[in-house]
Amino acid sequence: MGGRETLTRADLAESLNGKVGLSRAESARIVESILDMMCDALARGENVKISGFGTFVLRDKSERVGRNPKTGVEVPITSRRVLTFRPSQIMREQVSKG
Repeated sequence: MGGRETLTRADLAESLNGKVGLSRAESARIVESILDMMCDALARGENVKISGFGTFVLRDKSERVGRNPKTGVEVPITSRRVLTFRPSQIMREQVSKG
């Protein structure tokens, strides 16, 4: 990643290029294809599980009443779908090692 704190699509493609030996353009197309497939599955309401990495889970949150912290006025919060990520045990162990 070159000392940055964010992994980008370009970084993924560059890594694929270096490790597998595909052209840069083909590596970029593969990364885009994988991300598109994940987004399409999530848009259809499916969870996305990547073994050894984690699971992207969709949750439906029901409508509820919230409160403005400054004024204390109650405000209705509409129902919505949220995306969460649950890391695998392998991922948790690797991250905790630092």
